[in-house]
Amino acid sequence: MSHGHQTTQFDEGRLMQVLVSPVVSEKATMVAEKSNAVTFKVLQDATKPEIKAAVELMFKVEVQGVSVVNTKGKTKRFGKSIGRRDNVRKAYVTLKPGQELNISGEAA
Repeated sequence: MSHGHQTTQFDEGRLMQVLVSPVVSEKATMVAEKSNAVTFKVLQDATKPEIKAAVELMFKVEVQGVSVVNTKGKTKRFGKSIGRRDNVRKAYVTLKPGQELNISGEAA
C-alpha cells in the first residue's frame, strides 16, 4: 500500500458515524486555541483518512492533519457494583491556517 494522497471514496453514511461527539474539555479548548485543532471522539475502528474525510465533509473545512489517541477505559467502583468506562478513541484534527470550525456552543 503506497502512502500519499489517496482519493478513496468513503461511504457517506459511514462518515456520518465516524465522529461520535466533539470533546469539550479544558485540554481540548487549549489545544484548539494554540494549534487550531479540534478534538472529536471517534469510533474505535476509525482510520485517519476516514476521520479527515468526515470532518471535511461535515464542516466544509480543509484538514491539515489528524492525530489519534486511544484511551483505555478505567474500572470504576460504585458501592458494590463494578463498572467500566468505555475505551475512547480521540482524534485531534488540525485545520489548515485560516480555516475555522465552530462547534463549541458559545451560547451556554
